[in-house]
Amino acid sequence: MPDFTNNTIELDLLPKFEDVQLKPLSTKYWKVVLINIIIFLLFLAAGISAVLYFKEEARQYLFIIIAMYLTFAILLVLMYNIGVKRRGFAVREKDIIYASGVLALSTTIVPFTRIQHIALHEGLISRMFQLGELQIFTAGGSSGSMHIRGIEIAEAKNIKALLMQQINETDTVEIIAVKEDQDES
Repeated sequence: MPDFTNNTIELDLLPKFEDVQLKPLSTKYWKVVLINIIIFLLFLAAGISAVLYFKEEARQYLFIIIAMYLTFAILLVLMYNIGVKRRGFAVREKDIIYASGVLALSTTIVPFTRIQHIALHEGLISRMFQLGELQIFTAGGSSGSMHIRGIEIAEAKNIKALLMQQINETDTVEIIAVKEDQDES
């Protein structure tokens, strides 16, 4: 049995994920987001119009309601625009990184050894722009899952194939290690 060691690691010597150059999402993804926002705003406008049509007392606030609606629409578009621009991902030799956020930046790093399953989704509007969503499921459950939307479908397929290859290699190494342990017993 090998000697057990548990040495301290110098934190300054660890690689910094902040230094990794993240690849931005496809520029076509903003069009998909914008179409979804417009659809949402149209439904909201229809609801507001219905309230104004059926509730006569609400009509006296017409200009205030329109001003609030337009302010909300502008803020919604600006926030999503900033959010889309701040998203990015990188595939390294041992993990995948995804960063997103508007007010606070969130970075998720998933080691290949934790990946259990990878799914590629294409929504109706995304498919029209040849974009997809890569969903990476981890052993940690839903809290460890990663969703990367707005990737060119060809690139998403390549990343999925690479990750599947990494998973299969890891599984093969683990199976061999278990078999060797059994043989030694």
